[in-house]
Amino acid sequence: MTSYRNWTFMFHGEAFLNEIQQTGPRGSDKLFSTNWWMPMGQRKFGSSTLTIRTMLSFEPATISSRRYPELFQQGETAFGLPTVDGQHPHDFFMELAVLYDYKFSGRTALSVYAAPMGDPAMGPAAYPHRASASEDPIAPLGHHLQDSTHIAADVVTLGLTHRSLRLEASGFHGREPDEFRWNINSGKIDSWSTRITFNPGQNWSAQYSITQIHSPESLAPSEDIRRMTASVQYNRPLQKGNWASLLLWGRNQDTSGGNVGNGYLLESTLQFFQRNYVWTRMENVDRTDELLLGESPEPPGFSEHYFARVQAYTAGYEREVGHIPHLSTAFGGQFTWYGVPAALKPAYGEHPVGGIVFLRVRPH
Repeated sequence: MTSYRNWTFMFHGEAFLNEIQQTGPRGSDKLFSTNWWMPMGQRKFGSSTLTIRTMLSFEPATISSRRYPELFQQGETAFGLPTVDGQHPHDFFMELAVLYDYKFSGRTALSVYAAPMGDPAMGPAAYPHRASASEDPIAPLGHHLQDSTHIAADVVTLGLTHRSLRLEASGFHGREPDEFRWNINSGKIDSWSTRITFNPGQNWSAQYSITQIHSPESLAPSEDIRRMTASVQYNRPLQKGNWASLLLWGRNQDTSGGNVGNGYLLESTLQFFQRNYVWTRMENVDRTDELLLGESPEPPGFSEHYFARVQAYTAGYEREVGHIPHLSTAFGGQFTWYGVPAALKPAYGEHPVGGIVFLRVRPH
């Protein structure tokens, strides 16, 4: 962070170089990098503050074949086919946004947010930004039930904060980013979201949000989704570290057919003795029959439905190994095992597992 005249400039980001290996008939291996970079500038004008935010990711180049392996993951497409057992890369432009805050008093503020690519008022902070997931290099299985709208096109948000309560409403373009990750997507504002956030204390935050998303999936353009989320976050600073945790529920419902899927997540990261991190992520997530297709295209007349629930349990450890000037480096790894329902055991096996080792770098 630095200052120049009346501006304050900040830069944050991180990059993981990952090697993943998975067992079972659907398991695969890959070397890839997940990464995101966030420069920001801010200036105060009396009672108001102007913030310019940018977030970029080089994952379109560092994740080959438009995906990295992740058992039981679903969402978006690659080469015109559903992405199954894999996670898509982020777009190069994750956020391009302007935020204006005006304080009426010390307790009340109005905010206006506008972004050709940005984050509408939906859910808690997306997983790349959460302290409770800071050392986990891959996306949760419930990403598309909980926080996938953190990259949306043509976002406009109004917010009002009074004391510990914040109300927000957004309009945005509902189609999820296409699989061509270097461009800026756009479209008319056809979706909306609202969120209420309550911060009862310095280390507690809770939110509930609901959104109507128009035609999010390119393979099912006639389907609209109603998404609801609720979450509670807790953060506790320690003498030589920090402890951050999140409990999150997300739900998707097809507005025309009543097809409903739920995802539950508990994640927690503990930093201790300054250089050590341990974390866990536990999920209980509904999956659709698209998993049964594997790498095959959807047959004519196929209608996707939630039909099974998968559990995923992750434990990880990381240690910082040195400090290059302004850069923190660490080596770590994590292990994930799954609870597989009977309907999916013929395709995945009885006890599939996955492991990742990685190098993490972060501005310091």
